[in-house]
Amino acid sequence: MSAEDPLIACPHCAAMNRVPLARLAEAPACGRCHHPLFTGVPLALGEADFDRHALRSTLPLLVDFWAPWCGPCLQMAPHFQRAAGLLEPAMRLAKVDTEASPGLGNRFGIRSIPTMVLLQGGREIARQSGAMPAEAIVRWAKGQVG
Repeated sequence: MSAEDPLIACPHCAAMNRVPLARLAEAPACGRCHHPLFTGVPLALGEADFDRHALRSTLPLLVDFWAPWCGPCLQMAPHFQRAAGLLEPAMRLAKVDTEASPGLGNRFGIRSIPTMVLLQGGREIARQSGAMPAEAIVRWAKGQVG
């Protein structure tokens, strides 16, 4: 393993796992709990676990900031879920309910929802507001990370 191999937070137990780049597409499992590191669905993150995935993991993290009362957010939800299956393991997708985690919405200056924020190394590299179909989400996210 090398320092360039991604460090990935387990979606089940939050343990940090370094996975060789060559094995990333081989359905890697967590070294602690042995569950899959990628599930093909977005993670639901809150204030307690957000930083582990945003700051400690080295994979790009695409976050959908949403709220349960937002019609466009609910329309986009199945598209964002489908995008997770298409973008993993190159990046992790997560959802943050701004009603349940208002501190995260404030931290990122979320003024309208749905808003997607793409983070890499804990830094915001791109932002997109408004509902999008899965194909557009994938195209936009890939275009931002190169």
